[in-house]
Amino acid sequence: MSALVSRSEHTEAELRALADEAEARFADAEPAEVLAWAAQTFGSGLVVASSMADTHLVHLAQSSAPGVDVLFLDTGYHFAETIGTRDAVGAVYDVNVLTILPLRTVAEQDAEHGPRLHERNPELCCALRKVEPLERGLSPYTAWINGMRRADAPTRTDIRVVDFDAKRGMVKISPIAAWSDEDVARYVEAHGVLVNPLYQDGYTSIGCEPCTRRTLPGEDPRAGRWAGFAKTECGLHT
Repeated sequence: MSALVSRSEHTEAELRALADEAEARFADAEPAEVLAWAAQTFGSGLVVASSMADTHLVHLAQSSAPGVDVLFLDTGYHFAETIGTRDAVGAVYDVNVLTILPLRTVAEQDAEHGPRLHERNPELCCALRKVEPLERGLSPYTAWINGMRRADAPTRTDIRVVDFDAKRGMVKISPIAAWSDEDVARYVEAHGVLVNPLYQDGYTSIGCEPCTRRTLPGEDPRAGRWAGFAKTECGLHT
């Protein structure tokens, strides 16, 4: 695929206008229609970001954009099951998985900031091991696809299907924004989508191992993330 809309060839105002036009057109569209437009519009300037907590978004994307780049942020703190899911996706799906690493290893971060930074300052830990690598990983692209859904959390109820990511100066596409948990489950079952094994072990939202616990019956699905902190997002979408 060749990039038809290049960030280097368009102003932020032009990309913002493109995003607004697409949002008006695709706000209620099926994800496959959104992804087909994205593949045709951005070509090789399109990338999928996936934490490999789940893989339905990557499965969807490969159908409309076979061979698409998929960014995976290896924080150094992932569950072994998440790394295994990444490896399985790379082997089974028609995508190009790119693993992005933080600038410092966990040992180097410990030497600079002290051990177990995630317990003392999870915001800084996420900034160093998630946000900065994502900025670096996304920089060559014009548009990125993410798996955010309005049903995920109260902080996500107003997300658009197509938006302008002002922080990064690129188009941000959330094709499954309107999907419910039931929609995800139906898609996974219908298509035999690869599933992170942790979902069968009491986890309902999966992040880095030190900052993720199993949830209890009746808890919010994201209650197991950063338990004990007033933190609900890692900063990738703010």
